[in-house]
Amino acid sequence: MDYIGHESVPYFKECAEVVAAEGFVLVDLQLSKKNAANYVSAVIAAQDASKDIALSDCAKVHRALQPKLISLMGVDEDGVYMEVCSPGVERNIKNAAEFVCFTGRDIRVWDKTVQDWVRGNIASSDESALTLKKEDGTEAVIAYVDIAKAKFIHNLREA
Repeated sequence: MDYIGHESVPYFKECAEVVAAEGFVLVDLQLSKKNAANYVSAVIAAQDASKDIALSDCAKVHRALQPKLISLMGVDEDGVYMEVCSPGVERNIKNAAEFVCFTGRDIRVWDKTVQDWVRGNIASSDESALTLKKEDGTEAVIAYVDIAKAKFIHNLREA
């Protein structure tokens, strides 16, 4: 798995600040241009790992983020088409830089060194490795180069 720092994504830092001011974490920001239109896709997560994202949360962030992006991109309101969404319950983590956004969440990673899934709660992450706290209380440090795939573990909560 590759670690692609968020600082390499245009406008990520500025948008992350806006999202944080609304009480959320910016996980992913994708920008694309087709003809004269600018398409933006933003994925947000709750700052508290035990909380989920609701549609109203996405709408709140959309309202705050759109004017900032219009200003940053130097376009008018009609030139930006934006989608804000949650990571989803079965998200495949695509970029190792996302792990820091999900500290405290339960995940499973396919560790190429053991040829099996390793399950645990994200204790910490940096630019080279992930530390999981396993159910038995031990910690597993897994280098990103050894991770083939990573997914959330969806825990059904009592309503």
